[in-house]
Amino acid sequence: MDITKVNTLGALRESGWRSRPVRDEMRENLLAKLRAGETIFPGIVGYDKTVVPQIVNAILSRHHFILLGLRGQAKSRIIRQLYTLLDDYMPIIQGTYLNEDPLNPISPRARKMVADLGDETPIEWRSSLERFHEKLATPDVSIADLIGDIDPIKAAREKLDISNEEVIHWGIVPRTNRGIFAINELPDLQPRIQVGLLNILEESDIQVRGFPLRVPLDLVLVFSANPEDYTNRGNIITPLKDRIDSQIITHYPRTVAEARQITASEASIATDEVTVPDFLRDILEEVTFEARESEYVDQASGVSARVSISAFENLISNVERRALAVGDNDNYPRMCDLYATIPSVTGKIELVYEGEQEGAILVAHNLIGQAINKVFLEYFPLPVKGRQNPDAPPPENPYEAVVDFFSTGQKLELADDMPFADYKKALESIAGLKQIVTQHFPTRDEREMLLRMELVLEGLYHNNVIAREEVDSMVRYADIFSDMLKGMGGAR
Repeated sequence: MDITKVNTLGALRESGWRSRPVRDEMRENLLAKLRAGETIFPGIVGYDKTVVPQIVNAILSRHHFILLGLRGQAKSRIIRQLYTLLDDYMPIIQGTYLNEDPLNPISPRARKMVADLGDETPIEWRSSLERFHEKLATPDVSIADLIGDIDPIKAAREKLDISNEEVIHWGIVPRTNRGIFAINELPDLQPRIQVGLLNILEESDIQVRGFPLRVPLDLVLVFSANPEDYTNRGNIITPLKDRIDSQIITHYPRTVAEARQITASEASIATDEVTVPDFLRDILEEVTFEARESEYVDQASGVSARVSISAFENLISNVERRALAVGDNDNYPRMCDLYATIPSVTGKIELVYEGEQEGAILVAHNLIGQAINKVFLEYFPLPVKGRQNPDAPPPENPYEAVVDFFSTGQKLELADDMPFADYKKALESIAGLKQIVTQHFPTRDEREMLLRMELVLEGLYHNNVIAREEVDSMVRYADIFSDMLKGMGGAR
């Protein structure tokens, strides 16, 4: 039987449907999902052994709870999946503003309706998604927005006494009765507005202005907050914080593999025609990891996972743009595409004073360089700069042929808009470069071989073995000593 076809109170009673408090409903549905081995929060990565068990415990404990964490830690995404723990459909008395239970009406109007119509009382059905509402907390949110207020125009138009419940314009909280209500960035709510939530958490009812009307509500309240907001923009008042049953701390991905999985699932750009090798994806994720440890980045503000997601999208777009501009259909990334992600990085990190002095672009440039070097050292040996012991034989230097190429005064120039044939010819002109990749990080794919050869050049530069100069969209590699002498000459 399709329960949603039941449209009267009498038919609902005959169907055997039973009403439950929302917290009991969520608890029972969650237990059923756990017994069936279902994934509770699809698409949430890295929380299986940390955050998710705490949320499960809070729901099983029938708690109101808050997710506390820095930006980009999937707090809102988790909250927006909570509706899946509600029943697919829920009956309400037709025409009621507060989604009233046909078997247990709470307003005088609904009770009178049931008394007058009996089993013929019309009902309608609300889906689980319709029972979830959220509100972004901002300083201008009022009690009327959340709870409701007297509507004097309605009272005058319908000639009703101002104490009549029919003149109340209900806010979003009572309109979510028998559902889940979420407030994002709770500390941004003015303290006097937070006070208005106390009675809902403590007594499960509300009062509108000074009228004796009391409306019992059945709600699950969920909040999110950023620890930075506790000092910068506001605070959660102590009585309210005391009434939130569980406080759950979120965190950033703890491994590059988890971060890559998040980026792959969240990136909004198609990658069917652009192949991004795994080591290049690792570099993109390492940029974010480096930013979360950088002394130039405000760690209290956090570095969102959106940095990697936006950077990945920028990288793909730069590959597509070059392929169309050059006209050779070379839809394969190059190292220059990493630096094309700088706008994605600068727009999503907050710098401390020292970082502002350095400049956002330079900080982003250095973060990318640190990420490149970290991945380079995972696959290639650390470049040798000289003997530690003068009596010992010189250490083996796998990069000797490459260094010798530049020490003779030769240079390598790679431009962002360089056709593939010229790009390939330039890289293969460096003696010993391909052999290094073949020995330490081999691949049969021609384009990936060239990209890995570029990785070696970038690694040598970041270890101060060769020089690198960037002019607009062109990169020039040269001998480091010649470059130093050139700089000294310019200083004179």
